[in-house]
Amino acid sequence: MSERVMPGRTDSLITLGVADTLWVELTADSAVPTAAGAFTRPPARARVGHILLGSHVVATMRTSGAQWSVPEAEVRRAAAELNAVGMDRQDLVRIGPFRGAPRQERDGQTPLRWRQRITRDLQELSGTERAARREVGRPHHLAGIAWRQILVEQTRDETQPTWWLPRAVVRLLDAAEHAETQWVQAARTRQPGAAVTEPPSHPRQAPDAGRRQARSPEGPTAALRPYNKELEGQLYSVLSRKPGTSRRVACWACAVCRTAPATVLDHCHEHGYVRAPLCQSCNTLERPDHLYSNDIRVANRYTRLFHTDTDNWLRHWHRCPGCRARTTLPLPHLAAWTAHTACRSLRPTHRAPRGRKPCGVLRVSWTGSQNAPRSCLLTITVDFCPSGEHHVLAQVPYREAVERFRAWLTETAPAVATAAGPDRLDGLPATFRPVIADTSGEDLELF
Repeated sequence: MSERVMPGRTDSLITLGVADTLWVELTADSAVPTAAGAFTRPPARARVGHILLGSHVVATMRTSGAQWSVPEAEVRRAAAELNAVGMDRQDLVRIGPFRGAPRQERDGQTPLRWRQRITRDLQELSGTERAARREVGRPHHLAGIAWRQILVEQTRDETQPTWWLPRAVVRLLDAAEHAETQWVQAARTRQPGAAVTEPPSHPRQAPDAGRRQARSPEGPTAALRPYNKELEGQLYSVLSRKPGTSRRVACWACAVCRTAPATVLDHCHEHGYVRAPLCQSCNTLERPDHLYSNDIRVANRYTRLFHTDTDNWLRHWHRCPGCRARTTLPLPHLAAWTAHTACRSLRPTHRAPRGRKPCGVLRVSWTGSQNAPRSCLLTITVDFCPSGEHHVLAQVPYREAVERFRAWLTETAPAVATAAGPDRLDGLPATFRPVIADTSGEDLELF
């Protein structure tokens, strides 16, 4: 029996089949590709009684006719939220596989379930196994998103391939998992005696309508708390070992984008101080693209760090008391800024179909250490030049790079510059880390 979707009807219950049709129709022009069958496949029939559409949780319920239904208004609202998401297909985030263990595990946190799901699906051994899993009705979408359509696989030097998704989709899936977790916790709180479980990966027989509706709390999920410097001045080495830190971090919104749930506790690797809780996407965006321990590739994403979203990122980096007191950045970030911003005019360009294109791939390496700034030297080079004629663009001493950054900071983000410097002691921790002597200079400096 078929049922047509009526355009003017937005407040009634519709069956899962109709909801599937409506979901695809409403999201046809979305930047994020959506999947048909988002409702009629698991976890729509899971015992917790809900389905994820984007970052929105839609409760499922059983009508008197033994048909599973959802509120049409909720489907439309989820579609409107997804349609508002913008996506840059060139701004990619690596989601796996990582060497040894996922990065979240290396940081002492549990990998998000959606990342585990993608890794498991992509590591299947053969096409025969994939076909067998499709036959049992296993869904190949996440939160109603057809992630396989936008997954990018990269292979270099015939090594193991890596998988990437657009940053906007990563943030969306992070938010979806957080919303689902909050929803399940709310259901568990309202029904303390009911056995509410996480969504299974295969169909289950659904409970009766009364129990289903009791486990499907209406209303929005719990809002994330904005971060208000609660962890400022604390050392990551101490805080990361305290029980319950991961649960505490998950209650905050990302301190940079302020929309996605935080999943990691970002910290300064030079001084050891906690900066703020971040979502996985923002944490990946600000991480230097190391080729070696003293060599980084200056990728296109640095445009966002030093141009598009400069003020937010400078404020975030200067949450570290050490960086704020010295009015600088950690060495890898300072090296990237020097190559990308201070030496931009030195980078050659070549003719392209639409104007001129910057030459090759920008890279910066350094000798020495920030602990001995007088002997530290940054070398900016261009790799893979089409004509092969360019290589070393500039060599900048560390102290000169610091002075250039301070001058640029004053012009670009005066509010951040005003709050920085050794004479700005308000809010700094009472006990600093030990000062390391700069034996190559006249003065002692904080490193």
